[in-house]
Amino acid sequence: MKWLPKPRNSKALASSLLHISSLSFIRPLSNAAADVWSPSFVHPTAIVHPNATLGQGVSIGPFCTVGSSVKLGNACKLYPGSHIFGHSQLGDNCILMTGAVVGDELPGKTMIGSNNIIGHHAVVGVKCQDLKYKDGDDCFLDIGDNNEIREYSSIHRSSKSDDQTVIGHNNLIMGSCHVAHDCKIGDHNILANNTLLAGHIVVEDYIHTAGATVVHQYCQLGSFCFIGGGSVVSQDVPKFMMVSGDRAELRGLNLEGLRRRGFSDTEDPDQRFASSIPQDFYASE
Repeated sequence: MKWLPKPRNSKALASSLLHISSLSFIRPLSNAAADVWSPSFVHPTAIVHPNATLGQGVSIGPFCTVGSSVKLGNACKLYPGSHIFGHSQLGDNCILMTGAVVGDELPGKTMIGSNNIIGHHAVVGVKCQDLKYKDGDDCFLDIGDNNEIREYSSIHRSSKSDDQTVIGHNNLIMGSCHVAHDCKIGDHNILANNTLLAGHIVVEDYIHTAGATVVHQYCQLGSFCFIGGGSVVSQDVPKFMMVSGDRAELRGLNLEGLRRRGFSDTEDPDQRFASSIPQDFYASE
C-alpha cells in the first residue's frame, strides 16, 4: 500500500501516544472558534489517503483511516480508531466516535450532512443485507443535518441503483438500532434502543419508538405516532396514534406526544400538518 505513512521512530511514537488524552482533537470547537478554523491535525498513526479532501480545522486521531475518495467538511473530528471509506462525504462539524465506520468500497455514495454525530462502533453506509442486491450496482445513503446516531447502530445503503436510504434532519437514533436498505426517515424522530427497521419502511416526522421495537418491511409510520416498547409492527401505523403489542394494536391517540408538540385539546392536528411533508418525500417509492 503506497499510501501508508512512513512511521516515525518508536521512541517518538510512544511519546506521542502518552499524550492522547490531552490532544486538542477530542475537544469540540467553541462557538467563538466557529468562524476561525484551527489548523488541521492528523495524528502520525492515522492513515489518510493523499487524494482525500480535508476541510479546514479537521482533526483525525490515532489509528484512523480515511479513504481515497473521502471528503471531510470543516471542523470534522475523527476520534481514535474511527474509519471512513469509499465515496463518502461528511459535512461541516461532524464527529466520528471511537470505532465508528462510515462508507464502504462499493459503487454509489454515502452522503452525510453537517453537525452529525456517529457514535461508538456504529456502522453507517455499508452494503445492505438484501439478497436482491447485485454486486457492482450503485447503492446510496443520504443523511441530513443535526442527527445523533448512537453506539452500535447500523444504517445500510439502498438495495438498488434507482433508490436510496434516506434520513432527514434532527433525528436521535439510540444505541443498537438498525435502519435497513431503502428506508425513508423524516425529521425530528426518536428511535429508542434496539429499534429495528426492516427494508423499505417509511417513517414520517416526530415519531417516537420505545425500546426493542421491530417494524416489518414496507410498513409506514405516520407523523406523531408512538410505538410502545417491545412492539412488533406488521401493518401501517396512522398519524397521531399510539400502538403497542405483539402484533401491535391501536391503543388510542398519542395525546401526550401531541401536547408536547404544542397541540391544544381542540385543535385538529391533521390540518396543521397536512402539508408538512415535502412533495418529493415519496418520490423514490
